[in-house]
Amino acid sequence: MKQEDIIKGFVQLGAVFSSLGMNEPWSIEKKISENSYNGFSVAIEREVFHNGWFEGSMIKKSLLGITSWLDLDTLKNWANQYPFQEKSKTIAVIMASNIPLVGFHDFLCVLISGNKIQIKLSTEDNRLFKWIRTALIEIDPEFALLIDIPEGKLSGFDAVIATGGGASVLHFKSYFSQVPHLFRGNRSSIAVLTGKESDADMSALGKDIFDYFGRGCRNVSHLLLPKDFELNRFFEGIVSYSEVINNKKYGNNYDYNKAIHLMNLVPFLDNNFMLLMENEQLQAPLSMVYYHYYSNEEELNNYLKAHKEQLQCIVGLDYLPFGSTQEPQIKDYADGIDTMHWLSNQL
Repeated sequence: MKQEDIIKGFVQLGAVFSSLGMNEPWSIEKKISENSYNGFSVAIEREVFHNGWFEGSMIKKSLLGITSWLDLDTLKNWANQYPFQEKSKTIAVIMASNIPLVGFHDFLCVLISGNKIQIKLSTEDNRLFKWIRTALIEIDPEFALLIDIPEGKLSGFDAVIATGGGASVLHFKSYFSQVPHLFRGNRSSIAVLTGKESDADMSALGKDIFDYFGRGCRNVSHLLLPKDFELNRFFEGIVSYSEVINNKKYGNNYDYNKAIHLMNLVPFLDNNFMLLMENEQLQAPLSMVYYHYYSNEEELNNYLKAHKEQLQCIVGLDYLPFGSTQEPQIKDYADGIDTMHWLSNQL
């Protein structure tokens, strides 16, 4: 396929995502059949029965976020910065499953760069991408030649992109070190507070913490606070996110962590839907947020520098805006590695 046709297909897919995210009914302008559209709409609502983290509202949030990338000018301006592969290679992409469609950016990069994709889906998210493949083929049948989702093992690929935790990365290195590869591990995100934040900033910080139940590497799991920071301001700001406790999986994590820390007599603060504990470790368990105090700018900068390779996002008045961590732009590459550049130069 020509790049312009691939871009056109993704723009039309973006229109479908937008309509699904906004709960709009099917129309002929959607470029896919009414059965397919309604089928995916039903699948979104039923996905929670397969994966308790994937509530319909979370999937729609993901779809709407992706829609911002699938704009004609955005895709053209982005793609024009990189060469298009006239002789396509097959890129195997091993998808993570912590949040809905978390691997879509890799999916987009591989196809926009002129390559074919072979997808290894996680058992926790093995339905949504199959629908996307079907939709793209309805939009343009040539996508069938570019997108392969095998049921068995990956085979016949030229390079691998894989994302996972520490143990997974070791597994990737063991199996795929002989081919060109891009491996990504776990990272965390933090918030730097100064005490000058507005009430709106504090509320937006709750979005950074609780979107997708805090399961993404872009979710804030640690707070850096000045010595005189009033913690009640933080609790007041996030109170509107209390409904997260109604998710059974999140609630189980909250109950478990609370019980463990009570039994071990570890001090923590509790607002009945999240635990806050003073700890300098970067990554907190799910349903918990760690915090620690800094005395001056030098101490703050030293902490950030020491953990630079483990950080995905930093939010704060002098950093990313509060509430934006789970709204990445198309150029916001995971782990700071330009995937398009890698595809263009490593193959």
